[in-house]
Amino acid sequence: MEEFGSMDRRSFLLRGGAAAAGLVLTAGCGVRPLRGPPSPAPLNLPPVKVAPDRVIRTVAGLRPYRSEGFVVRAQRFDETTVIHNYGHGGGGISLAWGSSELAVELAEEVARSGDTRHFAVLGCGIMGLTTARLLQDRGFRATIYARDLPPHTTSNVGGGQWSPFSVYSSNAASPSFERQYERAARISYRYFQDLTGSRYGIRWIQNYSLRSSPGRARTGMLEDLFLDQEVLGPGEHPFSTPYAARFTTMLVEPNVFLPALMDDFLLRGGRIVPREMRHLDEVLALDAGAVMNCTGLGTRSLFGDDDLVPIKGELVVLLPQPEVNYITLGGGGYMFPRSDGIVLGGSQERGEWSLDPTPAVVDRILDRNRAVFEGMQI
Repeated sequence: MEEFGSMDRRSFLLRGGAAAAGLVLTAGCGVRPLRGPPSPAPLNLPPVKVAPDRVIRTVAGLRPYRSEGFVVRAQRFDETTVIHNYGHGGGGISLAWGSSELAVELAEEVARSGDTRHFAVLGCGIMGLTTARLLQDRGFRATIYARDLPPHTTSNVGGGQWSPFSVYSSNAASPSFERQYERAARISYRYFQDLTGSRYGIRWIQNYSLRSSPGRARTGMLEDLFLDQEVLGPGEHPFSTPYAARFTTMLVEPNVFLPALMDDFLLRGGRIVPREMRHLDEVLALDAGAVMNCTGLGTRSLFGDDDLVPIKGELVVLLPQPEVNYITLGGGGYMFPRSDGIVLGGSQERGEWSLDPTPAVVDRILDRNRAVFEGMQI
C-alpha cells in the first residue's frame, strides 16, 4: 500500500477513497491542533443537488508535478542566488506554509552571508504569497513579480481540502525528500490552524470516504493529522456504499484565502509588479538581493526543469448550498462545499497542457457525483 503523500488522486478516487478511509481505521497519536475540530455532527446530512442547470462554472487547472517531489533549494547564478520553491503537484495549498518556511530558512542563510534585505518573489499564487509573507515576518522586504494575480492563478483552481495528495511517487522520491515532505506538511498544518475563521476562509470539516469494504490501509507519516477517525458500517451512515470512513481535516477556500493573503502582504509594505518573466536574464536583472522562485510550471521553461510535468484537473462548480457542511470522497469523484459554490472534481490528465474544460470530463464528474447523492438515504 502506498503512503498517503505518494498516492495520486486518480488511484485514490478509483479505489473509492481507500487511502482516506485508511486514515480513519488506525488510531493516530502525536500532534493535536491548538484549535480542535468540532464534535461529530448527527448524520442527517443534506444531499447535494447535482444537476446541469445548477452549474455556475467549469474550470481547469494544471498541477505542477515532479515524481521525485517538490524542490526547495538554493541555486547560484553569478552574483544572484535563486531559491526555488516549486513542484508541489496537487498538494500546493496543503503544503504552502511549510514549504515556504523551508524556502525562507534558506533565504535567511543567504541574507546572513551577503547582507541581503530585499527579495524578489516570482509568482503570486499560494506559494508566492506565503513565501512573501514569511519573508516580511522575518523583517525582509519583498516585491512580487507575476503575470497572473488572484483570482487568475492556478491556486485559485484548487479544491482546498487539507490533504497533500498527488505530491510525489514513492518509487522515485528519496528518503531525504520524504523527510522534507513530512516537515513541510506538519509546519503547514499547524500554521493553518491559527488562521481558521471567516477572515481567511478556513474551517474544520468532516470528510466521508465512501467504501465497499472496511479494510485497513497504511497511511504513513501523516496519519495523526487526520482526526476523529471512525469507520461507519451499514445502517450507520446515509450513503449507498456499505462503509463510510469519517475523519476531520481543514478546508481552505482559495477565493477567500488568497485575497486575504495579498491584503496582508500589501498592508505590510509589500509591492506587486504585474510582469511576466520569459527568460532567465530578466530574472537575474531584477533589483533585489536574491530571488525566490515560486512559478510552479513556469520553472520548466524559465529554469529548465524537464522533470516538471502538468497534471490537468477539472472542477465543476454548482450553486452554493449553505446547509451542506461535509466533504465526500469516493465513487470516482469528490465534493467540497465552499461559500462560492459546491465544488465537484475527480479528474487527472498527466501531460495535458490545455486549460479548456472538456465536455466529456465535465459530464463524467457530474454523473459520478450525482450517483453518490441520489443514492443517499434521507
